[in-house]
Order: sequence, then C-alpha cells, then structure tokens
Amino acid sequence: PRSILQWNVGSHRDISHESLSLFRLLEPQIEILVLGTGDRVERLHPATLKQMRECGIAVEVQDTANACATFNFLMNERRVVAAGLIPP
Repeated sequence: PRSILQWNVGSHRDISHESLSLFRLLEPQIEILVLGTGDRVERLHPATLKQMRECGIAVEVQDTANACATFNFLMNERRVVAAGLIPP
C-alpha cells in the first residue's frame, strides 16, 4: 500500500541495522529498498547491507535525486518497493 512514514535518520551515518528495522516490518514485505543518501552516494557498512539481503530485501544506495527516480520507476513496474530518503 502507498504510505508515508517518518524515518528518524538525519544523515547516512545514522543508517544502521536498527534504523532499517522499519523497512523489515512493512507488510507486504518489500522486495527492494531504495536509499537516497543526500547530495551524493555514500557508502554504507557492508554488514548492514548483508543483513537486509538475508531478510530478503535488496538495497539500492543512490544520491537522493536518483533514488527518487529509481523508486518511481520501480513503482511504475508494480514492484513492492520502499524508499528511505535523506534530503539533499
């Protein structure tokens, strides 16, 4: 379903296994999580990405402008997708 939730993350440094728990609780379970990390693509800790993959959720990390475009494209394809966006 289309929903907007507040994600308590201020920068890419705040993205962790705990902060991503929101996305693991969504129903139906999402296939892909698109993360927008602000003005530029920021690297996330590999263990954090691995934990999401182990839960069956693929993670795509991009700058926020491209993350919005990717999210819209995936929604148009009717994929079960969510986006975590940090303003640029």
